Amino acid sequence: MRVRRSLPAFVGAVTLALGMSMAATATATAVSPSAIQNPCGFYETHSDAYYNHCTSDGSKILIEIDDWGPNTVKCVGPGVTWIGEAGDVDGAWYIGRTC
Repeated sequence: MRVRRSLPAFVGAVTLALGMSMAATATATAVSPSAIQNPCGFYETHSDAYYNHCTSDGSKILIEIDDWGPNTVKCVGPGVTWIGEAGDVDGAWYIGRTC
């Protein structure tokens, strides 16, 4: 008798838990289209190199650019900044300072 009463409750709890975990997984893996097109940090297209400073506080930061010679330092603000042609830039990174 006890098993008959608790079995539906158990099945309902398991179904609820699985449904919630599947919903959390779907939410966690969703990526906005703009994040794919303009990822944070350094990225390249087939012809150009960019640095996207993702911030909501309006800060400006210093980045170091590996441009096949002595590296250069540049101050960039929020959003996407063109840093050169893709063939001339090997990478860029935040150096831990604001400007």
